[in-house]
Amino acid sequence: MIAQQIKSAIRDIPDFPKPGIIFKDITPILKDPKLCENIVNAFVEQLQGIRIDAIAGIESRGFLFGLTLATKLGVPFIPVRKAGKLPFTIKQKAYKLEYGTATIELHTDAFEPGQHILIHDDLLATGGTALAASELIQEMGGIVAGFSFVVGLGFLNGLERITPVCDKVVVLAEY
Repeated sequence: MIAQQIKSAIRDIPDFPKPGIIFKDITPILKDPKLCENIVNAFVEQLQGIRIDAIAGIESRGFLFGLTLATKLGVPFIPVRKAGKLPFTIKQKAYKLEYGTATIELHTDAFEPGQHILIHDDLLATGGTALAASELIQEMGGIVAGFSFVVGLGFLNGLERITPVCDKVVVLAEY
């Protein structure tokens, strides 16, 4: 049921950000507070039984439901930011994208070693950013508790890249 609600709200934008890509725009979801609540509740339900000490949301759309989910679960929220955005001491991870490279950062005091961190983003495509976040968290002594995504693009095989790190993956709507 939640998958259909999400898919009904998502808007396809052809040829964005480049020709041949059909961008899945989640912003129409944000106009529907009840759907947003249903999404968070679906995550809570599907994540039951998994130890989660904090949620790491990937910039920027991973902040949207990541913070709300963290609040609902009563755990801290950790922003995973693009390079140059965090003001305190940071640890970085560079990684390859299908169209170049990128770098993500975490504050060095974002969590304690040994804590179980759920990695959250709006969309799972190739899995590169989620994988980089998981590597950074592990390098800092964290344990990846799982991954959660509002939408998954199964044909891009991101799931195959992240499940070796942790097989606890929640995708609410799969394409």
